[in-house]
Amino acid sequence: MLTKNGVIVLQGDSITDAGRFGDAEELGSGYPRMVAKYIENFYPDLSMKVINRGISGNRSKDLVERWQKDTLDFNPTVVTVLIGINDTWRAFDSNDPTSVETYAANCENIMKRTKDAGASLIILEPFAVPTGVVTDAWRADIDPKIDALRKLACKYADAYIPLDGIFYNLSVEAAPEIWTGDGVHPSAAGHRIIAKEIIRVLED
Repeated sequence: MLTKNGVIVLQGDSITDAGRFGDAEELGSGYPRMVAKYIENFYPDLSMKVINRGISGNRSKDLVERWQKDTLDFNPTVVTVLIGINDTWRAFDSNDPTSVETYAANCENIMKRTKDAGASLIILEPFAVPTGVVTDAWRADIDPKIDALRKLACKYADAYIPLDGIFYNLSVEAAPEIWTGDGVHPSAAGHRIIAKEIIRVLED
C-alpha cells in the first residue's frame, strides 16, 4: 500500500482529529501524525502525502455526508476509517441513538464508494476500553455494531484492524488508564498502538 506519490487519507472522529485544526500541518498530535512522520522518515523517496480529515464528534452519518469532498476529492490511494464510538456515545449523553442497521448502512456506503474510486481501504474497529465513561450499557450498544462492521469489512476492506480486541487485551495485561483516560480517547501510548497497527498493514 506504500506507493510512489501515493495519498493516504485518514478519516474519523476526535480520535483521528486529535487537534488537527490547531496544527499548521493539519495532522494533529495523534496517530495520523505518527503515521505521517514514520513514512516521511523511513520512506522519503516515496513522497507520499498523508492527510488527516478526522472531525471531532462525527458519527457514521457525518462521514457519508462529507465523503466526496473530504476523502474522494483527494484521489487517495489508501483510506483508513475509524468511526463508530459517537454512534454509541450519543445514545447515552444526548438520547440520540444510532441503530445497528443505520450504522451498517452508513459504513457500507463509504466503503463501497471508496472501493469504486480504486483506493485501498483499511477499516479500524471502534473501541471502548473498560474505564472512564464506558459501561456495560455501552458494550451492549457497540458490540453488535462492531459485528456488523466486521462482516462489511470482509466484503469491502483490504485490511481490518481489530482495535477493540487489541485494547481489551492490553487492558487485561496492564491498567486500562495507560491507553485511555476516559475509555474512548487514547493517550499518547494508545495512539502509538493505533499507528503501529496501521504501519504494519501499510508495510505488509
